[in-house]
Amino acid sequence: MLDVKNLIVFFENAIALNDFSFQVNDGEFVGVVGPNSAGKTTLMNTLSGLIIDMQIKEKRKGGERITVYGSIVYRGQDITQTKPSERVRRGIVLSRERHPIFPESSVLENLKIAGFLRNKQEIRDGIDFAFQLFPALVALKKKKAGFLSGGEQQMLAIGMALIVKPELLLLDEPLLGLSPMMQNTLIDAIVSLNQESGITVVLCEQFARPVFPVIDRGYILENGMLTLMGTGKELMQNPEIKAAYFGI
Repeated sequence: MLDVKNLIVFFENAIALNDFSFQVNDGEFVGVVGPNSAGKTTLMNTLSGLIIDMQIKEKRKGGERITVYGSIVYRGQDITQTKPSERVRRGIVLSRERHPIFPESSVLENLKIAGFLRNKQEIRDGIDFAFQLFPALVALKKKKAGFLSGGEQQMLAIGMALIVKPELLLLDEPLLGLSPMMQNTLIDAIVSLNQESGITVVLCEQFARPVFPVIDRGYILENGMLTLMGTGKELMQNPEIKAAYFGI
């Protein structure tokens, strides 16, 4: 489904991703785990195409130079230079870090806004699907999104991504700032989404404990470089991973 080869991203003279390669197959749940500043968000922005918009904006204002090398192939077609809007139309949808929502709009209004590429029936179906996946949002549908808790906002952000009907859902640090209980609730929903709806998921996260038990395959990203890879079970049993991420 997705084949990323030798991806290198420079921000001026600083390297954010260094020769990173990985693959994602149809229907998989793949995790990319790493500490802060490992390059996870840069990877998500590059896969979704947002890096192209960032390059354009920086060039217009004379800011830092952003350079991308390598290739991103999606369903057999090179999309390395494809605009983010076109990637969304092809089924690649990103739920960004720190759940950016429209705080002055209600939960229901946020979900409707997210469906601008879809017809009315698809939007209604998408909203029903989001409420089935996150039943806690049903009672909050008329509440302004800015008054939701962090976990509720994250549910809403993922729900908004689902309205677009993704084939490949990119999740950038969805567990950030959430309680362990809310992290588990969210992970359970993502697993259900992957297994029951067949949506392929790539999740970037720094919290390894709730992620490793549920992913099909995982990649460890440190300082922009791939350091380890394997199944979730293999990574959990790796002594280096145990020491670095579980304190064992």
